[in-house]
Amino acid sequence: MAVIIPTAVYVQRRKILLNNVKDGLIFFPGNRESPMNYPDNTYHFRQDSNFLYYIGIDRPDLSVVLDTNSGETILFGDNFTLDQIVWLGALPTLESLAEKSGIALVKPTSGLEDYLSDALNQGRNVHILPPYRAENMLFINDFIKKSNKSYQQLISEELIRHVVAQRSVKDAYEIQEMIDAVNISGKMHVAAMIAAKAGMFEYELTGLVEGISVGNGGRISYPVILTTQGQTLHNHSYSGKLKEGGLVLGDFGSESPGHYAGDITRTFPVSKSFSSMQRDIYEIVLDTEIKAINQIKPGISYKDIHLQAALNIAEGLTQLGLMKGNPQDAVAAGAHALFFPHGLGHMIGLDVHDMEDLGEAYVGYDASVSRSTQFGLKSLRLGKKLEEGYVLTVEPGIYFIPQLIDKWAEDKIGKDFICFDKLASYRDFTGARIEDNVLVVKDGHEILGHPIPKSISEVEALRL
Repeated sequence: MAVIIPTAVYVQRRKILLNNVKDGLIFFPGNRESPMNYPDNTYHFRQDSNFLYYIGIDRPDLSVVLDTNSGETILFGDNFTLDQIVWLGALPTLESLAEKSGIALVKPTSGLEDYLSDALNQGRNVHILPPYRAENMLFINDFIKKSNKSYQQLISEELIRHVVAQRSVKDAYEIQEMIDAVNISGKMHVAAMIAAKAGMFEYELTGLVEGISVGNGGRISYPVILTTQGQTLHNHSYSGKLKEGGLVLGDFGSESPGHYAGDITRTFPVSKSFSSMQRDIYEIVLDTEIKAINQIKPGISYKDIHLQAALNIAEGLTQLGLMKGNPQDAVAAGAHALFFPHGLGHMIGLDVHDMEDLGEAYVGYDASVSRSTQFGLKSLRLGKKLEEGYVLTVEPGIYFIPQLIDKWAEDKIGKDFICFDKLASYRDFTGARIEDNVLVVKDGHEILGHPIPKSISEVEALRL
């Protein structure tokens, strides 16, 4: 419920936005409760990230209007009734929460419809960001129905661009929250690496790591990926059993208490040590991740870092005899994507894929860097030049996806660069990925949080 960042920071964030959006009202609807199966049994509430960034009040059923002409900020909402207090307990009043956010005007929700409709009928612009929840789409439509408009007509590219520009550069308070999130995430990963043993089910480790997140005052920042089938990039099944000789890929993280995300991936053996084949692939992935991180600095295109990572993977696989020909030509042709079919990383902040609700075309790309249509490269979420204050993930991987290998072999895709005859012994390898969260600083970069074991010796030491 409480605002966690100093009042002056929220006031300044809104002031910057009001100065950049030149005309009309900016409307931020907060999130509502979302029922799981009946109205009183709801999913865990998660406030909208833009609402958290500019307002900081972590409570459902609130809306805020910023008036670019008067400079006023109005919080619309209702204090809890006595019946609600019986079930939910005594909570801070909206007036006290508004004061901590630096908001002087608090009005009941019942006045919002007329307020917005009157503005639209007077010809004023009302700017909104793209809603991503059905209940908010219906909520907005209901509140502006008198003006014969729909929410799509209010989505403002001007507002999107200014919010992206502002939220992309993290301040000191945000960076500390993200360090906290990574440190909780690191505890989760170390615990999984220590506890794992043959015969366990994936869901046992999943329960362990989710409990650590909650036990440290957070929540998981996205559904846990913890799988013995790492070739499936977003595997949420948890039904697999750990077997000697296999690998476990864990891609999970915790939110900080202030809702900033951690996003870490580690891969480790079910046995006490990596096999020689696992070691070969793992070392290519680790070498690629370290080299990619070392390239991060202001002014460099993340697309260029991604392509260099792809080249590093292609060179490593060529040395192993799984690829052939000139690695640079292989990357240009996209042949590496058989093994590395996703992007190197993405922005991270209040959202694990930061501001993805606003559109990756605005967050990850700009006029100087366009998104590719090539398989693999098209999945790169961040391609533009990096700036001081950006926080991003670095997460290369190598995967052996039997269905994809078979399709490429049948269609002779990449035949000049891929040694299909050598892949038979790798069909059951699954996959390996390593990921850290990195801050762009003036002279380079900083890996956030305490170091999380990732060298072969560090990982195997935890498996003893």
